Amino acid sequence: MDELLGRKMPHSATAEQAVIGSILLDPNCLPEVLGLLRVEDFYVRANREIFETIMVMFSYSQTVDAVTLLNQMRVRGVYEDSSQQYILDLMRLTPTAANVMEYAAIVRDRAMLRALAQAASEIGDAVYEGAGEAENILELAEKKIYALRQGRTGSDLMPLSTVLQNLYEQMSEAASSQSAVPGVETGLSGIDQRILGLQKGDLAMIASRPGMGKTSIALNIALHVAKTSKKTVAVFSLEMSREQLAMRLLSTQSRIDSKLLQTGRLSEDDWRRINAAASVLSSLDLRINDNPMLTVSDMNAQCRRVKNLGLVVIDYLQLMTSAGGPKKYADESRTTVVSDISRMLKIMAKELEVPVLCLSQLSRANEGRQNKRPMLSDLRESGAIEQDADLVIGLYRDEYYSKEECENPAEAEAIILKNRRGETGTVYLHWDAQTTTYSSMTGRTDG
Repeated sequence: MDELLGRKMPHSATAEQAVIGSILLDPNCLPEVLGLLRVEDFYVRANREIFETIMVMFSYSQTVDAVTLLNQMRVRGVYEDSSQQYILDLMRLTPTAANVMEYAAIVRDRAMLRALAQAASEIGDAVYEGAGEAENILELAEKKIYALRQGRTGSDLMPLSTVLQNLYEQMSEAASSQSAVPGVETGLSGIDQRILGLQKGDLAMIASRPGMGKTSIALNIALHVAKTSKKTVAVFSLEMSREQLAMRLLSTQSRIDSKLLQTGRLSEDDWRRINAAASVLSSLDLRINDNPMLTVSDMNAQCRRVKNLGLVVIDYLQLMTSAGGPKKYADESRTTVVSDISRMLKIMAKELEVPVLCLSQLSRANEGRQNKRPMLSDLRESGAIEQDADLVIGLYRDEYYSKEECENPAEAEAIILKNRRGETGTVYLHWDAQTTTYSSMTGRTDG
């Protein structure tokens, strides 16, 4: 279509050639180039095939030079009679490898323009073909633009060589990290050791009966991530107001009883501690939305606009509204709706490439058992929650059920019921009811 209209797709053959020529002149620049460019960024077919061959060689730790490259091109079936002369010309015409990242930036920019043109065309087609309601097409448009911002042009079949490159980058990042775990640390060392941190693209569930402290532990984790990662933490609260959450965070940070904060009966020392805590909290990029009618699509759209997102927290699953709104409930069972929502949350986590921490209610089934510790089957209106979640943690405190007989009311159990990336088991935590804070309890774990 573009050729018929006399338009050429944006590209720079010269910049593409200079990138390949620079790699052949100085293969040491290859890791840096691979951090910016992908195979599909090259528009000219010959350049794309050469770069893909180089990328495969790098993935298998093979030496990259003119001779080995030509040999590997023969192996992959992309060698042509003119290939040898073309490779020699690339090396001869490239002025210097020192400017390789400038050349790569030009290639990346042109690729982005092509992807943007493609997205605009697809959005236009959806509009003119009447592919859905305006809200659905807007959602489609936002997803396509967000994918471009994230450096992804879609979800087509991906070559294993590209997957291996992504995996190599992840392993290199984990190896160079100062953190003891490869994922996002929760700040609760016992849990982090079991789950290896919250992982990008994972849906994590924390489940308990009402009043057990699931909002508290989620805020504790959100606060720790905001402090240590320097990234944005998005909190969607469908039950408590922004002010209530801020009060809890202030109590946790200042270590002052939350009831005292609510009454305002504070000493001068208390006020000093509150001012210091407020200063710390204000420096963090922790954002709260307390709209009780939010859908997963609303949350997803808001999170896409956050440039440096590190974690999403949702409180809690059973209060969420399906995409069709409350009116759909008459035609669907609540279990079906919750199952749909849990599936959309998993998709959202994968799209955003950040961990999504969602809270969930447990049913009363455990209260009829002698051992009231939570089980996966206790997830209220569970449906597909067990299947969609990568991690499920159940909270339990003896003091919740038997205040008189409980020997240690400050002891809590975080029972890892499901863990796709590691082991299950029980991690013991310390519960401070005055400041609604969970913290690590060293020395006690069960398998």
